[in-house]
Amino acid sequence: MEKVLIINASPRAPKSNSRRYAEMFSAVCPIPTDYRCLNRANHGELARAMEHASDLLLVFPLYADAIPVTLLNFFKSLEKAPPRHRPKISVLINCGFLEPEQNDIAVRMVRLFCLHAGFPYGSTLRVGSGEAILGTPFRILVRAGIRRLARAIAAGKDVSLQVTMPLSKPLFLRASTVYWKNYGMKHGITRAEMETMQIEGGQ
Repeated sequence: MEKVLIINASPRAPKSNSRRYAEMFSAVCPIPTDYRCLNRANHGELARAMEHASDLLLVFPLYADAIPVTLLNFFKSLEKAPPRHRPKISVLINCGFLEPEQNDIAVRMVRLFCLHAGFPYGSTLRVGSGEAILGTPFRILVRAGIRRLARAIAAGKDVSLQVTMPLSKPLFLRASTVYWKNYGMKHGITRAEMETMQIEGGQ
């Protein structure tokens, strides 16, 4: 049966941007989807769910230029106890950097796992400026990229896609500074505290 098992591998999966990306994918995917959140206790459950999926879409953020430790530990579990049926693995990764190629090392880590564990690798969508882009008019670019990814996976095609805000680096830096200041104030950080952090950080 053709079905995409979507695994949100973000360490804060229930409240993550990865959840929003997964929801956007499910909304436009031409074949059925099954959404799950990865945690340390459900590795076996997810491996069993792979038995009924033609494709596996890993959705996660970039962590220190690599995959999150939650996903790394899951890969270790799969190597020890792999499912009998190995679905094709695709990746939807986002990072806070403007440049989507910042995600390349993490994508290569997933590809390396697939090579060693005997999973076929499928498609990739690398999203730059991922923390903020969904709150801007540029989210239309993300939706278009996700739609292309979903159609490719459903058709059995392998594609490599990327999307980011079409901004210069100086403009992105100014915009991201405003975004994080507003985010900080929304979550209880005072303006004085932010000014102190800027001084200590050499801003």
